[in-house]
Amino acid sequence: MIVTDTTRLTPQGQVALPESLRAAKHWEVGQEFLVMVVDDGIFLKPKPLFEPTTLEDVAGCLHYAGTPKTLIEMEHAIAEGVKQRYDRD
Repeated sequence: MIVTDTTRLTPQGQVALPESLRAAKHWEVGQEFLVMVVDDGIFLKPKPLFEPTTLEDVAGCLHYAGTPKTLIEMEHAIAEGVKQRYDRD
């Protein structure tokens, strides 16, 4: 591990992260962190924007009313959408 800077705990229990580190990691004001206790200190990890999910968590959450589309119909609709988006003629 390379130590390049130090910081100090304030009476309010805050620790400032050095600006060079925040810039290198692209951390903005309001960034949330997961705090984990490790053998010789703490580990800060940026909190993910979304909680991890599985297919079982989201399968069936979007409901479709109507006659189910065939794979051929879906592929045709996708091809048309791509053509409309990228065809500049």
